[in-house]
Amino acid sequence: MGEDERRERHYLHDKSVQHQQTKIYLSVGRVGVRPDFGASPVVPSNAGSATKNALLPMNRFKSNGKSVDAEFLTSKDQSLIAIQGPKAVTTLDKLIPKTKTLDQLFFMQTAVLEVAGIKDCRITRCGYTGEDGVEISVPSCYVQHLTEALLNENENIKMAGLGARDSLRLESGLCLYGADITPQTTPVEAGLTWLIARRRRSEADFPGANRILAQLQKGTKDVTHRRIGFTMLGEKKAPPARTGVQIYNQNKCVGYVTSGCLSPSLGKNIAMGYIFEKFCNADILVQFKIRNSFFEAITARMPFVKSQYYLKPKK
Repeated sequence: MGEDERRERHYLHDKSVQHQQTKIYLSVGRVGVRPDFGASPVVPSNAGSATKNALLPMNRFKSNGKSVDAEFLTSKDQSLIAIQGPKAVTTLDKLIPKTKTLDQLFFMQTAVLEVAGIKDCRITRCGYTGEDGVEISVPSCYVQHLTEALLNENENIKMAGLGARDSLRLESGLCLYGADITPQTTPVEAGLTWLIARRRRSEADFPGANRILAQLQKGTKDVTHRRIGFTMLGEKKAPPARTGVQIYNQNKCVGYVTSGCLSPSLGKNIAMGYIFEKFCNADILVQFKIRNSFFEAITARMPFVKSQYYLKPKK
């Protein structure tokens, strides 16, 4: 499947979490990364860690003497529809009032609008696919109506599940919590140091700062392995490398795979994982041990496919 065809791989995905506005990763304790959530009056969370994610900032605020109240919404209260792909926004434009437009809603920005006759829907220009698209937070009593309206408006938009989303996010080099990042993974090891702002580095006021800042120092020996991408090679038909597959170089185990799949865009198997730091350069030959057989792969920079975020023009 070529890149143009990938852009047509729209998906409309229903899930029981709230909207996103600003992605936040939490460092926890001495090490680790918590899954993301959005910063706004309504806090959407990685669904698998919603309660833990909510308690972390609440406890931090309370320890500083501030009053914090939170209401937890479930799928009975609120749902979220993600529409991703090159025609996602033009389709949605047809369902909002004619006096409104989404051409000034840029990546990671949010607005509250009427959609398909449903008032107060929160639209956020984001998603976890590397594609342009939006996520719509809507009261659950209206989610079926909105889903049907979107499907009826554009015949090219289809229902799709987590498998479709997973192939897109892996092609875009995005981490999956619980696989590519865990509470034991530091942002430095995961290649997520861009998340640590200059002010936070200078003030060292975040959980795990001592270890993480030490790992940022040039020449540190505290980082033994890092996250990197892989592309599988060879004429021999090979299965995708799944989570836990061991990575070898010259008969020695040097790392492990955290995510892998067949890339529809590239027509080959891709993966990401952690490997000893000395192998963290592109175009290094390695072998994946899959079901007691070895298959050749090569290290690769990510993303595998260029992202298509709708970014605000630079001044």
